[in-house]
Amino acid sequence: MARRHAAAFSAFLFLLLIGHCHGGKTGICYGRNADDLPGPDKVAQLIQQQSIKYVRIYDANVDVIKAFANTSVELMVGVPNADLLAFSQYQSNVDTWLKNSILPYYPATAITYITVGAEITESTINVSSLVVPAMRNVQAALKKVGLHKKITISSTHSLGVLSRSFPPSAGAFNSSYAHFLKPMLEFLVENQAPFMVDLYPYYAYQNSPSNVSLNYALFSPQSQGVIDPNTGLVYTNMFDAQVDSIFFALMALNFKTLKIMITETGWPHKGATKETGATPDNAQTYNTNLIRHVVNDSGTPAKPGEEIDVYIFSLFNENRKPGIESERNWGLFSPDQSSIYSVDWTGRGNVDIMTGGNLTSSNGTWCVASTNVSETALQNGLNWACGPGNVDCSAIQPSQPCYQPDTLVSHASYAFNSYYQQNGATDVACGFGGAGMRTTKDPSYDTCLYMAAGSKISTKNSTTSPARSGSSPSLLAQCRTLLLPVLPIVIVLGFL
Repeated sequence: MARRHAAAFSAFLFLLLIGHCHGGKTGICYGRNADDLPGPDKVAQLIQQQSIKYVRIYDANVDVIKAFANTSVELMVGVPNADLLAFSQYQSNVDTWLKNSILPYYPATAITYITVGAEITESTINVSSLVVPAMRNVQAALKKVGLHKKITISSTHSLGVLSRSFPPSAGAFNSSYAHFLKPMLEFLVENQAPFMVDLYPYYAYQNSPSNVSLNYALFSPQSQGVIDPNTGLVYTNMFDAQVDSIFFALMALNFKTLKIMITETGWPHKGATKETGATPDNAQTYNTNLIRHVVNDSGTPAKPGEEIDVYIFSLFNENRKPGIESERNWGLFSPDQSSIYSVDWTGRGNVDIMTGGNLTSSNGTWCVASTNVSETALQNGLNWACGPGNVDCSAIQPSQPCYQPDTLVSHASYAFNSYYQQNGATDVACGFGGAGMRTTKDPSYDTCLYMAAGSKISTKNSTTSPARSGSSPSLLAQCRTLLLPVLPIVIVLGFL
């Protein structure tokens, strides 16, 4: 008996620690406002080919739900705003919907979330008073069939739900939405559901390019940090600033424990003449950097290391969407299922930002640290490369081939070059706020080999912490730190 208890405890301890070793989840939004898209079965095949595990749809279309049966893809389905009146008025309406649209296909199709209403504050008709009653009725319907602990209910919002988002610490909800927000937040806490929000740094840049730099919007290492004057926190990208503005708004209402989930974010690859930021290169850069940010559990300045789940908008271009040109060009794929640009969903691969293909050439150049900038600039660049930049910095750790000479310039040069080679070997990839510079001379020395064109790229999937203080270790390094000290205990307990 004692042995069984010890073994059970050891398994529990190990699984508990493993639970901290999963990165944030990255999914895709599958919108269908188009007349030229492939059928749901072909779409499900495409999504599996891309190793995408999480998909959001905006209704409960039976053909789509059936297409994802037995695929292991987790599906987020939606109740459109047009259905909120019926869902809020009569419980029987919801029960019938659940019986016809969800239950026949569950659990073969892994439905994990139901969004009740979408960006209701942006709706042309006022449905805000209907959303919480509709959410309660959906929850009640799920409870009747024993699925209220397996399928999570929430509702999505635009950033417009805030009256203020800058600086992030001043984030505040619009008081005119208090009548539905407070009961909604209470519902989410009661049912352990996330606060869902759609965030678009693209619009912040497009609407105010003089105040929001492209580098800041794209997670670029060349971004100049923005300091929140109230907290002293430094923001190196717009995404984090927007997420934290929601966090501080929730905290102001005493809902700081609510998890935030990003149910839409992305970047258009084509736009009108005035939409100069809408390009394939920028779209690829944003989504690639976003996925790395999420997979690494970089968190935000207010919540460092916090796991966050995101859904990228969108799977396809949607040619029937109204509005400016960019509205119809957010897709990663064309209707013929060809890729518009490449995205590595693991967050650890290497995609050439310029060509969309695998990295094959840096034209015989390397990137090294400049000796004409401050140590602070070098340290910031090193921290970024070995952290959010996804560079494997194990070679500049003590006793490793590139640790000596133990100088900031030497360590930064190694990290800068690794990031440069992994990200297309472009001028932009060697910026680091002016701390990097390109060279045609191979900086390798002794047994320290700098990455070059055609060399095998070692990405950040092992021990990857910077050589100097100030940056966060990788998720896997954190896991190893947690697991290794207790592993002997787990093994011993297992044999008791």
